[in-house]
Amino acid sequence: MTNDLRLDEVDARIVELLTRDGRMTNAELAADVAVAPSTMHARVKALIERGVISGFHASIDQARLGKGLQAMVGVTLRAGSRQESIVAFSNAIRRLPQVIQVFFVGGSDDFLVHIAVASSADVRTFVVEHLSAQPTVASTRTSIIFDYHRNAVAAEFE
Repeated sequence: MTNDLRLDEVDARIVELLTRDGRMTNAELAADVAVAPSTMHARVKALIERGVISGFHASIDQARLGKGLQAMVGVTLRAGSRQESIVAFSNAIRRLPQVIQVFFVGGSDDFLVHIAVASSADVRTFVVEHLSAQPTVASTRTSIIFDYHRNAVAAEFE
């Protein structure tokens, strides 16, 4: 699969529309782009087969699930056995129910962990019990999220 997947104007518009609303029907997409429904079906199928569209996702309102407090926790791992520590930490942390997203990053942090919980006490518990308690974790830095805007859902790198 090539990394250079240039899109023509129609495919670019399809991607734009589905990024905003992944539940748009084939008929709605076809009407908006001014192509036949059969053409739209073939275009969307081709975008999926080319890997441009990697899935369709639901956006969950965490506050309605009782998890109205979100935070980003920067995690720095201790030096030594870095490869094993990175893999082990990533595998362990992504399974926790509080975790929405995990980012392996370059810079002062090794990971950014996006969590959703009910209260500040839950943030503290998460950091103390799930992060700081791990022998491979050198430090954490927590930032509370007041508001955010998402333009798109990104596919995983793996």
